[in-house]
Amino acid sequence: MTEHSSDYYQRLVDESALGKFLTREIGPVETFDVARHEQGHSNETLFVTWGDRELVVRRPPPGQTAETAHDVLREYRVIDALQDTAVPVPPTVAACDDQTIIGSDFYVMARVEGTVIRDDEPARFANDDAREAVGTELVDTLAAIHEVDPSAVGLSDLGRADGYAKRQVARWGKQLAWAFERTAESRTVPELERVGSWLQDECPDDHPETLVHGDYKLDNVMFGPGDDPDLAAVFDWEMATLGDPRADLGWMLSYWRDAKDPEPEIPDLAMEFIEAPGYPTRTDLVDRWESQTGLTFEHERFYRTLAVYKLAALGEMFYRRYLEGNADDPFYPLMENRVPALADRAIRIIEGDEPL
Repeated sequence: MTEHSSDYYQRLVDESALGKFLTREIGPVETFDVARHEQGHSNETLFVTWGDRELVVRRPPPGQTAETAHDVLREYRVIDALQDTAVPVPPTVAACDDQTIIGSDFYVMARVEGTVIRDDEPARFANDDAREAVGTELVDTLAAIHEVDPSAVGLSDLGRADGYAKRQVARWGKQLAWAFERTAESRTVPELERVGSWLQDECPDDHPETLVHGDYKLDNVMFGPGDDPDLAAVFDWEMATLGDPRADLGWMLSYWRDAKDPEPEIPDLAMEFIEAPGYPTRTDLVDRWESQTGLTFEHERFYRTLAVYKLAALGEMFYRRYLEGNADDPFYPLMENRVPALADRAIRIIEGDEPL
């Protein structure tokens, strides 16, 4: 085992207890190593070398979290159910709801080799054909998620698909209210109240009903190590449910940049390299999704506004956790100013100043 002095790390995992659990589930090894994955801003990810096996442990962050957030056992259930489908997911190993082991629920999966495209474009993909393939693979995999038959994989009770869009507006309003209980002591974001009211008024009465990922975007998938983009795994299923596929598409589009776009509200999350020639535009991605699924992206302003509203709510929850001392992520304190900037972006979409 590796020595870790960080107080935050000590709150994440009791390595001895985790080792005993893995010994029971997999079998003993002479030595093992655990390292915290520094990327990502929601659930915590730990890399475990267990003999000749490379594993990943997923657990919630320590400290108080908003109701329904960070549900890692739900995430495990979905990944496990999708093992034999057209949706690429990591092989599952074990899940544990005994919070006495590492202080929370957690699960273990095999580590997949490849590249998560986040900060920079991989050199092997820096050509027009590969760039187009990255976008095509991304949207085709989203379409594959939306084409899964939930009943056939044991997920028919994962959620209630009807009324999903309205519940999303209400849920993220509640998440914001939870965050505002603490963050309002630092500063307020009244524009988000206007956005929430608009979403309530403009919410579609009905919508298609499919399996939805809930957080589908370029840096929540992994491409294999080859020169040709091959989407090898989809991660971060904690918000998966049965619902409205157009919400998934709107969320993915909120992160995808076109060359005409203004400066990003959160530079840390913006992949500006996507503006390079060769990458599909947002309109291209919508057209591809519609052709793959047979669905149409109606009410696009609503879904894109909802996506930015959700991103603002997540940022505000991050900011609350920072103010309460329950995170050491340097990204979290930046939300003081970046959530208000997201609110302004949502209003631009509402008013037609930021078209698809």
